Amino acid sequence: MTVRTPAAEAPVTPARPAPPVRRTRGTGRTPVSILFLVLSVLLVATTLVSAMIGQLFIPPLEVVGSFFRGLGLSFSWLPAPSQEFGHEALWEVRFPRVAMTVLVGAALAIAGALMQGIFGNPLAEPGVVGVSSGAAVGASFAILFGLTFAGSFTVPLFAFVCGLATTALVYVLARSNGRTEVVTLILTGVAVNAVAGAAIAFIVFKAPTQAREQIVFWQMGSFNGSRWEQVSIILPIIVLTSILALLLSRQLDLLSLGEKSARHLGVNVERLRIIAMVYVALLVSAAVAFAGIIAFVGLVVPHLVRMLIGPGHRALLPASLLGGAVLLVIADLGARTLVEFADLPIGMLTSLVGGPFFFYLLRRSRAASGGWG
Repeated sequence: MTVRTPAAEAPVTPARPAPPVRRTRGTGRTPVSILFLVLSVLLVATTLVSAMIGQLFIPPLEVVGSFFRGLGLSFSWLPAPSQEFGHEALWEVRFPRVAMTVLVGAALAIAGALMQGIFGNPLAEPGVVGVSSGAAVGASFAILFGLTFAGSFTVPLFAFVCGLATTALVYVLARSNGRTEVVTLILTGVAVNAVAGAAIAFIVFKAPTQAREQIVFWQMGSFNGSRWEQVSIILPIIVLTSILALLLSRQLDLLSLGEKSARHLGVNVERLRIIAMVYVALLVSAAVAFAGIIAFVGLVVPHLVRMLIGPGHRALLPASLLGGAVLLVIADLGARTLVEFADLPIGMLTSLVGGPFFFYLLRRSRAASGGWG
């Protein structure tokens, strides 16, 4: 006879259904190869459209034909522009402007991705370390006193140098006991930006009417009047610095694990932060020197790319570079065409897009953390 134990007589509790599997942030992300393909196609298409459209419309095949003709190549199936002075309009006005927008957009976006990487915060952008406001002070100073020792490059030169100097000042002020803390860097940048803003306001107050208008317009950002000489100056700076920034991808990925973990894995966090800030200063100073202040590109683009493909910097940095170029080409096209016979400040357009997006990021951060902190 079988003896039944109390355990055997205990009622069987029905199995609970398994809890639903919560999707992680990485689920459903866009494959990296597809994103790169889409961004590359968009970049080619938007630059072509931007070169086509203007007061003088030029068909796409004629734009391509003019481009190769300017390079010393000719193909029978690619006609030259049929309009009078069409080739000259493309090579002297539109092509350098498009090239400048591509370079500046790429520089601002990859600088923003670097800032978000070293600060570990998706709300960080290049202006945090004062590079843009410092460049604005330098440009405003040169305009106020009418400095022309370097010809038409005097204002860009002052903007570039002062942007670098302001970033260095923020780092020096934030450094303590051989180290810099993220919060201290941010607060120092806020303070320096405030001082720079006051300096710009004083310069505008003292400037005569013509200089005041030039300062205000410079701060709004514009690609009007871009020339090949300007492109040739910033091209090597932006290309070389972007390539060097890509080499930091692995260290930035390790830093995203936390400073302590990164140090245990062999990352010199302080050196990484210095190098990244130098790259950001070079990229942004070169970008704003000829184009003026263009806000929110370094904030919006890297965050969107991160949402699509994840935080890995090996893909994030080059994808941000392409995305920034596409965004700024589109914005500049809008600046030239939204109002007839007018060239709108491009910084105004990027702020119109970036402002609401920044608010969305704040709301999203609040919803994720349960509070603003």
